[in-house]
Amino acid sequence: MASVEPTAQQGGDELDALRWELGELVDGRGAEGAESALQEALAGARAFAQRYRGRVAELDRDELLEAMRALAEVLELAGGAGAYAVLDFSADTSDPARGALLARAQEQQTALQTELLFFELEWAALPEERVSELLAGGEELDFCAHHLRSLRRYRDHLLSEAEERIIAEKELSGASAWGRLFEELVSAIEVPLPRGAEQERVALDRALAELHSPLPEVRRQTAAAVSAALAPGLRTRAFIFNTLLLDKAVEDRLRRYPSWLSARNLANEVSDEAVAALLAAVRSRYDIPQRWYRLKARLLGVETLHDYDRMAALGEDEQRIEFEQAKELVLESYSAFAPELGRIAAELFAARHIDVPVRQGKRGGAFAAAAVPSVAPYVLLNYTHRRRDVLTLAHELGHALHYALAAPQGIFHQHTPLTLSETASVFGETIVFGRLLREDHDPASRLALLAENLEDRIATVFRQVAMSRFEELVHCERRERGEISVDRFAELWRESQAEMLGDSVTLTEGYGSWWSYIPHFIETPGYVYAYAFGQLLALAIYERYEERGEELVPRYLELLAAGGSRPPEELAAIVGVDLSDPGFWSAGLSLIERQLADAEAAALAAGG
Repeated sequence: MASVEPTAQQGGDELDALRWELGELVDGRGAEGAESALQEALAGARAFAQRYRGRVAELDRDELLEAMRALAEVLELAGGAGAYAVLDFSADTSDPARGALLARAQEQQTALQTELLFFELEWAALPEERVSELLAGGEELDFCAHHLRSLRRYRDHLLSEAEERIIAEKELSGASAWGRLFEELVSAIEVPLPRGAEQERVALDRALAELHSPLPEVRRQTAAAVSAALAPGLRTRAFIFNTLLLDKAVEDRLRRYPSWLSARNLANEVSDEAVAALLAAVRSRYDIPQRWYRLKARLLGVETLHDYDRMAALGEDEQRIEFEQAKELVLESYSAFAPELGRIAAELFAARHIDVPVRQGKRGGAFAAAAVPSVAPYVLLNYTHRRRDVLTLAHELGHALHYALAAPQGIFHQHTPLTLSETASVFGETIVFGRLLREDHDPASRLALLAENLEDRIATVFRQVAMSRFEELVHCERRERGEISVDRFAELWRESQAEMLGDSVTLTEGYGSWWSYIPHFIETPGYVYAYAFGQLLALAIYERYEERGEELVPRYLELLAAGGSRPPEELAAIVGVDLSDPGFWSAGLSLIERQLADAEAAALAAGG
């Protein structure tokens, strides 16, 4: 998933045919096939429970192997159908039929989850010696060994089976329902933008794209219009957030997690201490974004930037980049680095696994979805013919290539923890950026390109950490003081952003509501720091590539192909990165500072 920044959205008839084809997930049978597959998966889960419930402690190695293969079949079947429902809904969130299918799919998957709960609980209860005995020796269980070891990390936080079933079944009418409501409310927001003497009502993402305009009055008017459009439903979105903050506080208490972030850290296979060190390291270098914004103010000819100026283009509107041109550039860049990556990416286009155009009701932004190992990944874009969209395409294809290379690991190990999930996307984006920069010989254009890249780095590292700080503030306040008012949300949002921006950017009054369209806070609490983690890791790997050249390529491909089959420390070690080194974060931040120095030099060369 791309970082949480304004994402351009403008339409284009020539892109209308570039929509994804999801039939492969359900044998070409559409919604009916999805529902049939979910029913079959649920029947398989019930058969699995009937055979193994109460017997996990008795299983020998061969029986465990048989059980895990049966479980993989159930999860693969349910995963394909569930992915179809999610992706189909993402293509048009305004379609009631797609929403209804998504709801039914979630209900069936919850029923499946409750049938399978016993296995995780019985496995977690086994003595450590027995687990070591079962997983030792041979390769037969390699397809699920790390998964089985990882499940045991939760044993201190699991409840009884009856309690776990209640939590799982209430999820659909609880957190999941509130999350879906939030997504539908945000997708329906329209912003009235001036178009000469007229006004045009556009989707929120398309309006946010206007903040890239080089014209200060366009940016100011757009920001005011966005703030006005966010206002009518603000109390409702604040109520949703308050409800989910309380829901998480209750579950964390029941599961005995020491902090609001501990559950996310456990899922990411990192310690609370390691995450605290990352956040502290980034916050200690807020001088980097502040230094950039002061330079940008000078380049734009203003005394100080306002919040709506942060993403302003340097210079006039850039040239239009047709999608076929962007596609060719990205494929050539990946192929030049490793032909296998270029081949896989081309196959995704040929198989119609990429949805390109902007449409009313389509989910905003961009993302890649692994679906299931037996089916190639999917990518959603909202392509608007800007150079930034080329890098977004490279970013999301990086995710897809990671999923594709890791597919042979199977359903248990295809995914990595969130802390490594941004590695391939950022690395791929950096490859394409390097090519764009090498081919651009105009000083002003090079400066604009360097500025865009640096702003992406700032957004992905510093702004995500500032947003993580906002999350920390609201989670802690909700637990300590009770429900948070709309005005207090605004205060905490401004406080966390002001810490990062210092006096380099002036925050306007309306900016206090801009937390309220960001889905990560709602859907995946604690997610956003993983962007900073992944960005700094990817930059460290790319720096090694620049030092060692082709020698690193096979090791990098090995890292991607390993998926989530090993702990993060072992995966990073494949490419020579030591995640336990306290200096790791500082090294990545220093690399961003060097990019800032390059931008400052380019500004001088361009006469800025």
